[in-house]
Amino acid sequence: MVEFVQHVINGLSLGSIYALIALGYTMVFGVLQLINFAHGDLYMLGAFIGFYTSQWLHLDDNPGISSLLIALGAAMTGCALAGYIIERCAYRPLRHAPRINVLITSVGVSLLLQFSGQLFFGSDAKFFPQLYRPSGMIHVGELTINPIQIIVFVISLGLMIILQTIIMKTRTGRAMRAVSFNHELAALMGIPTDRVISLTFMLGSALAGAAGVLVGLAYPKIEPLMGVMPGLKAFISAVLGGIGNITGAVVGAMLLGLAEEFLVGYWAPTYKDALAFGLLILILLFKPTGLLGTKATEKV
Repeated sequence: MVEFVQHVINGLSLGSIYALIALGYTMVFGVLQLINFAHGDLYMLGAFIGFYTSQWLHLDDNPGISSLLIALGAAMTGCALAGYIIERCAYRPLRHAPRINVLITSVGVSLLLQFSGQLFFGSDAKFFPQLYRPSGMIHVGELTINPIQIIVFVISLGLMIILQTIIMKTRTGRAMRAVSFNHELAALMGIPTDRVISLTFMLGSALAGAAGVLVGLAYPKIEPLMGVMPGLKAFISAVLGGIGNITGAVVGAMLLGLAEEFLVGYWAPTYKDALAFGLLILILLFKPTGLLGTKATEKV
């Protein structure tokens, strides 16, 4: 039983990171019907922004929650700015182009970020500074919990709650929902659709940047290609939950995190990466709209 609970904690911690990245995918798809394959590389960018911010400000000399929050803030701000630039320069000129053009462009932006990262950050792996150093493990009976896992899960959950509050309780969130429903009608109602779309990219990119710092905290090894596999898994999480559905993205990410953890713990660790793609095939075969997605008709 103790081993089972330990795997649940590990799976939820991993799933919360997938969820932060998956939310960016699902937000952009909900507003633009676009799969932004460069999103996983923004997660990589966030990790490196946190890494260099920690070095420049010597945050690892005074580890603690405040140092972690400073690195998180810098990563989220830098990735939000990068998301705005990508949307403004790469995607907005193709707003009325065929979708295949935009999809190919997103792959091109992803490759640009990956190889630019190798050029500027170096191709070798770097060890993320210890911004938070717990004094020891938390023991609950026979169960041993790493405090970093708790911090990762709590911060991720807090960011998801903030995003949900923005989407559901603010004028900006109502504008986002209106644009996702119908661009033309939203524009006729006086909603600045271009500004709303840019803000959507910025919010999703900021969450990806936060995920990069949290991964650096939990698994302190970062490199320029680190966003490829987590980005794909986060996309699969969004599809699993129902892409375009914010709650579905979180549910899909948690399920994928738990599934990977139980696979590693009880069966075959070598199939960990294959599991996500197997789930993608199954969900597309038997429930293409995802677990919480809804069917929609589209005129062609």
